[in-house]
Amino acid sequence: MFVIVLNQNNIIQDGHNNTLVYNFPNSIVFKDKYIAVSSIQMYYSWFNITQSLGNNLFTYTWVVGGVSTTYNINIPDGVYEIEQINKLIQFVCIQNGTYLINGDGQYVYYLELEVNPVRYAIQLNTYQVPTSLPAGYSQPANFPGYPTNTFNPVVSFPANFNSIVGYTAGFSSNPNTANGYVPPSPTQSNNYVAKDGFGTLSYLSNTFPNVQPNSSLYVSISNINNPYSVPSSIIYSITSSVAVGEQITERPPNFMWNRLIDGTYNELRIQFLGTNYQPITINDPQMTIMLTIRDKDESFMGSK
Repeated sequence: MFVIVLNQNNIIQDGHNNTLVYNFPNSIVFKDKYIAVSSIQMYYSWFNITQSLGNNLFTYTWVVGGVSTTYNINIPDGVYEIEQINKLIQFVCIQNGTYLINGDGQYVYYLELEVNPVRYAIQLNTYQVPTSLPAGYSQPANFPGYPTNTFNPVVSFPANFNSIVGYTAGFSSNPNTANGYVPPSPTQSNNYVAKDGFGTLSYLSNTFPNVQPNSSLYVSISNINNPYSVPSSIIYSITSSVAVGEQITERPPNFMWNRLIDGTYNELRIQFLGTNYQPITINDPQMTIMLTIRDKDESFMGSK
């Protein structure tokens, strides 16, 4: 039995920090050998929303007169909770002038996302935009104008972003023009939409939100052929059970042995995959991976 150690010095320098290569000093003949993860130490540093994942965009629509304009909300690559996404909504509304200022100097926004912990859901609220400036209010210099009829901004969640908030791909909220919208009876298929006496529409996600699509990473290793796994190279998984930026320490209580394919090798290649089995970008390259290799007939921790 022997142990091999990989760290940031073994990372392939392609900017993604997801592939490590261990080069043996000489070519090694593997026959009846088994390998297992001894430990993994790395930092929780992979993003949940990125352009490459295609989950970084949704839209809202604003009406001036009778003309509708759709604004994109592009989310920069990063690790986001719903609170940060809602702050980005407010930032974009300020950029576009689609807000008002009340008598206390507070900015009034007409769409928001929030966590509804009781329902384990993400709640979308849209509010009635008035046809003229309310008493005591003021408007920003870049305010685009008022509608002919009151309306609620139409918020749309395209594919990929929809799973972050738990809505059906292509979901769009109702414009509630002139406050004439009558919500259907609440069902799971219509996101449990509700309306209050002020024309506010509230929606609940109808699937469980998946704010971090890659809450677990798969560890894939070359020279493995596991017929019961897809891909066949996966030997372990790690979970981001710490806060962003903190260190993840994985030490399996029992080694899960995987047979190495018989042959002659000069390297082992390890890769971190997301839940879609595609390589994932890890931002912090500081990591240490320890692997143990043993013979078929070598006892270890009571197993053979």
